[in-house]
Amino acid sequence: MRDYVIATASTCDLDRTWLDEHQVPFISYTFIIDDHSYNDDCTEKTKEFILDQMKQDKPVSTAAISVYAYEQFFEKILQQGRDIIFLDMTKALSSSFSNAVMASRDLQEKYPDRKIAVIDTNAVTLILGLLLKEAVAMHESGSDFDEVVSWIETNKNNFVGRFMVNDLKWLRRGGRLSNASAIVGSLLSIKPLIIVDDDGKLVAYNKIRGRQKCLHTLIEDVAKSMTDETSKHETALIFSGEKEDGEAFRQEFMAAYPDLHNVGLYRLGPVIMGHIGPGFLAVVIYGKGREPKA
Repeated sequence: MRDYVIATASTCDLDRTWLDEHQVPFISYTFIIDDHSYNDDCTEKTKEFILDQMKQDKPVSTAAISVYAYEQFFEKILQQGRDIIFLDMTKALSSSFSNAVMASRDLQEKYPDRKIAVIDTNAVTLILGLLLKEAVAMHESGSDFDEVVSWIETNKNNFVGRFMVNDLKWLRRGGRLSNASAIVGSLLSIKPLIIVDDDGKLVAYNKIRGRQKCLHTLIEDVAKSMTDETSKHETALIFSGEKEDGEAFRQEFMAAYPDLHNVGLYRLGPVIMGHIGPGFLAVVIYGKGREPKA
């Protein structure tokens, strides 16, 4: 069997320890605060740093990964004589995906005997992370390149993510919400509930007044996407605030779904955090249908 690597980007939001343990190379996105650029290195220290900065109300911007950076990243693997399956966040949220595709095409001409699969995952954060973990498990159990690619393409939209955003100002600052909508929403304590649709786009499917009511609705809505297969896969809970917030979220979720035993708790990474802000909560499951219905 030809040797291959499953690689990813830092927006999978998995911990650096897991990525290193499973020998998953990743390319880092960057975020900018006070005109200083930082690499997302997938460490808890970096996640805590950006939380502290945003609690001080410092604006954060992010940048797409260049074609050149992807070429450097991919070529290092190709020079080892290994093929590449690469999972990045959805092209619906970043131009980086197109840059990765361009880089892979250039390198395919230089390394015609190697295989490079750059897959549009329709995913971000732990939707991408859980997809990646299952693909890596297949690789480690002996599945070949084409089997893994086929499984990813068939199953990627079965990873369903439902998000709750706490403060609309961060979406406004990132250009993803009008000033008027953000101001009115903040005054009324409106919290949008968001689902990632089949094309990887963020779609607001409900708006709830009050954080606690919104949290309860988020947890209840997860049942709409569950199937008999859900409990056989990991469920991811994501938070962007203090660790205590994440633990409280986990306890409330587990009270609602005691039969789910493989539930991981993850802190949101800095790139998505820069657009969403503190107080974000989300659930990702293996289930059905990403249709944005309340």
